[in-house]
Amino acid sequence: MMSKSVVNEAEQIQLAMQLIQLGARLQLLESQTTLSRERLIKLYKEIKGMSPPKGMLPFSTDWFLTWQPNIHSSIFVNIHRFLVQHAGVTGITAVIKAYKLYLQQVGSEPDDEDLVLSLTRAWTLVRFLDSNMLKMHRCSCCGGEFVVNAYDLHEQYQCNLCHVPSRAGKTKKAREQQAIALSA
Repeated sequence: MMSKSVVNEAEQIQLAMQLIQLGARLQLLESQTTLSRERLIKLYKEIKGMSPPKGMLPFSTDWFLTWQPNIHSSIFVNIHRFLVQHAGVTGITAVIKAYKLYLQQVGSEPDDEDLVLSLTRAWTLVRFLDSNMLKMHRCSCCGGEFVVNAYDLHEQYQCNLCHVPSRAGKTKKAREQQAIALSA
């Protein structure tokens, strides 16, 4: 019979706490820790002061290919790849460290409403890349590496920064901010 390790359990709780503070969903917590679902729910409620959100995780590669999410996803993946290749970190530790650096680069906090890429989406993105559903491809214009569909043709690929879509930035929030600026 295998005995429970207090140190291992403490490490699992610490990992779960760190993931919760970064905005992880319950399914991510369950897959990355050995703690029971009930324990994770209690921990989530204690840290966030509310029950974890319900519902399925996103499972479409399409979200990562749209204009703004693609730029943010590409920033995250490039940070993640650098850490894996040069800092020797792997697994969920690499995702956590890359996500913290991503937050610093975009000047956001995990609870920001304007945050484009959540930790759960970042973790899902790494899984999509590992399973070859998505890949990175160099832009023929700027030379940056961007997230693309693994099965599309990319001969003269131009990223969303070099070839900005006509509707880019025309969100409801952008219109509201423009209206506020004009009224001031």
